[in-house]
Amino acid sequence: MIPSLETLDWSGFLARPQLPSAPPRALENLCRQSILITGAGGSIGSALALRLAPQAQRLVLLESSESHLFALQRQWSESATSPSATFLLGSIADTALLNEIFPIHAPRLVFHAAAFKHVPLMEEQPLAAVANNIYGTLSLVTAASAHRARVVLLSTDKAVEPASVMGATKRVAEQIVLAAGGIVLRLGNVLASRDSVAEVFARQIAAGAPLSITDPAARRYFLTLPEAVELLLSAAAEPDTPVLLAPDLPTPQYIADLARFMARTLAPDRELPINFTHPRAGDKESEQLWAFNEKPRPAHTNGLLLIDSPLLAAGQLRSLLANLRAALDAREISAALDCLCALVPDYTPSRTVLALRAGAATTSQARND
Repeated sequence: MIPSLETLDWSGFLARPQLPSAPPRALENLCRQSILITGAGGSIGSALALRLAPQAQRLVLLESSESHLFALQRQWSESATSPSATFLLGSIADTALLNEIFPIHAPRLVFHAAAFKHVPLMEEQPLAAVANNIYGTLSLVTAASAHRARVVLLSTDKAVEPASVMGATKRVAEQIVLAAGGIVLRLGNVLASRDSVAEVFARQIAAGAPLSITDPAARRYFLTLPEAVELLLSAAAEPDTPVLLAPDLPTPQYIADLARFMARTLAPDRELPINFTHPRAGDKESEQLWAFNEKPRPAHTNGLLLIDSPLLAAGQLRSLLANLRAALDAREISAALDCLCALVPDYTPSRTVLALRAGAATTSQARND
């Protein structure tokens, strides 16, 4: 049986003070608005919804996974403090659905947590990542802007000098939200979130199997699920927009140290070996919260840093997005990759993606012959 990770005391691993909670006054102000959460059935989306539930006047919870939405509904019904909410099954890429949500439910604040996030899988499915992470975000931001709703994007450190399609598409999503005057929050690895490395280790420990790590030098920024939720709430309360934010964290930590901590905590009477495999497609040895050409400075709220980041000019962004849309509609991986590299100049495609590009070019040439 996999142990519950939500109640595990992560302080022994993190070895730092807990990040600050959102100021009560800021939370009160946020909850006076109608709030839409996309990806509401995910780990962060559902934790955010439950955190807002006791005070929020109106919540609209959008989720594309039937099973995740069902689980959230069940959890909601079991909570004594949860008010009524609107549960919607659908995708952020469904423009018709978005054009219903905003006039009917009138959200003034949107927490955008819906995304394809699994790095190796998206390396094999780059067009799916582009369609969901970029054009789903664009559809959402377009609808929100038309109804004067503020968007808070949940982004990732993998968007910084990305080595993966997922990271590159999230960097484009950042630019879309910032160009529309929204808020972006980059997070690192969230402990105990669904399908996180901590959950993988928990499964291996429960099975008595060796713990698998790609590289002994692999390091990541880690934070807890409650910290991630509080940071999102604090980010939403930032008075100045557009703004790009990141948590104020010390240096990244070794994934191997996380594995050893979890093994000691969950299986203190057993010796579990660590198997070092090899980096997967799109993996980096270490992630960062800002790029070489970005500058951090203190934000208005403790626990957050404001990142000064160069952005594409609005006309250039629109033009490149139009070109990428044409490549996506034509299912042309090579053209799509060219556009993605133009949108994110510091993106380094993996060998997996380059092989897909080469294979697509060979197939196209054979058809033409």
